[in-house]
Amino acid sequence: MLASIGYAVAYTGVGIVLLTLGFLVLDLLTPGHLGRQIHEDRSVNAGIVLAAGFLAQGLVIFAAIWTNATSGFGEALLYTVVFGLLGVVLQAVAFLVLDLLTPGKLGQHVTEVAFHPASLVLGAVQLAVAGIVVASIWP
Repeated sequence: MLASIGYAVAYTGVGIVLLTLGFLVLDLLTPGHLGRQIHEDRSVNAGIVLAAGFLAQGLVIFAAIWTNATSGFGEALLYTVVFGLLGVVLQAVAFLVLDLLTPGKLGQHVTEVAFHPASLVLGAVQLAVAGIVVASIWP
């Protein structure tokens, strides 16, 4: 049981680091400070995008752990880090591609205070990218 507790702490620590990294990358892709956009400006759009990003990243982390746990702790943790980083990078790439394909600046739209449908589209893209990464991990 103690070993399982240690694994849970390690995986959760790595997961929190990866979620934080995803937040920081999304913060770099959007104007202003994302935390302020959500908590002070009360931007529903920014909240939707960040929530989708966290869910997407969580799915990738879950799949990496779930599908590799029997390979041994070290290897499974490595898979979690590698695929977690890949998820962050690919979600950022998808953001940039969507920004190129749509009019205006996507970062501006998804941080507006008034609802903008672009936040739903970006959230869906983040979840779709996570689904693709998860499918590549799943045996």
